[in-house]
Amino acid sequence: MAAAPSLRPCKADAPRYLPIAEHGLIGDLRTSALVGTNGTIDWYCPVRFDAPSVFAAILDADRGGSFELAADVPARTKQFYFPDTNILITRFFADDGVGEVQDFMPVVDDSREADRHRLIRRVLCVRGSLPFVARIAPRFDYGRASHTVRAQEGHTVFESPGLSLALTSSVTVETDGQDAIATFKLAEGEAAVFALDRIGGTVQPRTCPLTEAEDLFDATVRYWRRWISQSRYRGRWREMVHRSALTLKLLTYAPTGAIVAAPTASLPEQVGGERNWDYRYVWIRDAAFCIYALLRLGFTQEAEAFVRFLSENVHLRKGPSGPLQIMYGIDGRSELPEQELRHLEGHLGSAPVRIGNAAVNQLQLDIYGALVDSLYLYDKWGQPLASEHWDTLCGLVDWVCENWDQPDMSVWETRAGPQRFLYSQLMCWVAIERAMRIARRRGLPADMPRWSHARDTIYRRIMERGWSPKRRAFVQREGEHVLDASVLMMPLAKFISPTDPKWLSTLDALGEELVSDSLVYRYDPRVSPDGLRGEEGTFSICSFWYVEALSRAGRVDDARLAFEKMLTYANHVGLYAEEIGRTGEQLGNFPQAFTHLALISAAFNLDKALG
Repeated sequence: MAAAPSLRPCKADAPRYLPIAEHGLIGDLRTSALVGTNGTIDWYCPVRFDAPSVFAAILDADRGGSFELAADVPARTKQFYFPDTNILITRFFADDGVGEVQDFMPVVDDSREADRHRLIRRVLCVRGSLPFVARIAPRFDYGRASHTVRAQEGHTVFESPGLSLALTSSVTVETDGQDAIATFKLAEGEAAVFALDRIGGTVQPRTCPLTEAEDLFDATVRYWRRWISQSRYRGRWREMVHRSALTLKLLTYAPTGAIVAAPTASLPEQVGGERNWDYRYVWIRDAAFCIYALLRLGFTQEAEAFVRFLSENVHLRKGPSGPLQIMYGIDGRSELPEQELRHLEGHLGSAPVRIGNAAVNQLQLDIYGALVDSLYLYDKWGQPLASEHWDTLCGLVDWVCENWDQPDMSVWETRAGPQRFLYSQLMCWVAIERAMRIARRRGLPADMPRWSHARDTIYRRIMERGWSPKRRAFVQREGEHVLDASVLMMPLAKFISPTDPKWLSTLDALGEELVSDSLVYRYDPRVSPDGLRGEEGTFSICSFWYVEALSRAGRVDDARLAFEKMLTYANHVGLYAEEIGRTGEQLGNFPQAFTHLALISAAFNLDKALG
């Protein structure tokens, strides 16, 4: 089911904040930008995903900075992706003409030109004539750093202490205080170009003529189409699956092979609430699940790159939170200090705005299962694991055998203290079981008696203490009767038969308590306090897990209806944030890798069930 295009008024009575869902994403495999349906770039961190922003109006309409580019007359807008690419088009419909802005970042090789980090905005008039206005208003270092602006040999240069940007344009640009502005009119068939480059060192300002912009547009189209053509998916929901794959690719950091959980920071899980986090890092869990989804589609190079990221950047350690951190910087760094940006008001007043992430040192045992499962699939569908990787994996599994029954924070990163979560024990079982599969298939050395004993002990513990006779369901943690959507992974991970009576009873209980018209809450904070105030929306990855669990249980008609309903909650270009609010709005960081990888998995399994 294709998402409906966005069609909304432009400029007149425009709100201070566009809804999160009213954006598309562009990127160059190093960083990305959000472009609103009004033609404004209101999130952009030059150079790399986790760099300080220069456009962050989505977090503060007054102090965040933006790059506005729109028709200078009342107009309606429609936004869509150029087919099978990550080039975004925002079209303006006015009384006297139709124009469009084509936004993209050229994908370049590892040469010095990659350091330019060019963002191109091509403006075309396709019918009649249309006036346009542009305002380029960078606010460096999340709006904390001052900058100067000056005209220099046909360029407009914005300089701050830590970063300089050069704007080149085929139309006249004038400075206006700290900003730059341009007004121009295009007749049918005419075009204009704006290019914003990071400069400094060996990268000097460079013009971007119309012909060069057109050549870069064509080259970028070829890159994305060549990449998506490798997909093996031929099922019923090809358009949505391929959009999700293209989105996951946008979230990869090419220099290291890292995959970020989302390209944004501090977009709220509840408008006006405090559940605002920075997701521009590599979560071992999220990245491992991404590898699973991309491998299913046939993209083995991304899996190879992520394994290389692990081997080159992630070093095992000793300590109470285990040999692995739950997340790392995109360059492998381990320190991600969390801080609040009190000068920013937050999206729709949702404070505090946070960068960095204090959850980095939490113990989350489930990451070992996600990682080993992805390595098992890589070994099976990609390349056989190297001997040094196997030695490292064995060390991780040995540690899991010793520590699987520790209380931890688990998959949802609660801040209410460690508990013995069923999901964490389940994924420890997965870590050991998948390692045993690799060892048996490849004939690799392993302490099989020890691993087998630990695996079976975990299984019996979950079946005995994770089952609530009172609820007739598997529950969130030992000694409680609280439901949690993370248990949907039990049949998906092949821990329990999807038609086991205990599982079917659990599925019914989840449907009654946590499911709302196909949308699934991860848990109820009122009965399972997580250390934070406020409520949250339904968790979209759980909604797709629910679809997959239904299809595996043989409830194929229910699964298809739930899946089709979930597709209607995508935004106009097929993107999902982390959560969906009570009135259908997208909430949380956007777009969210977790959601898109779960969509791919659900589509695959539902296609298989439907035959």
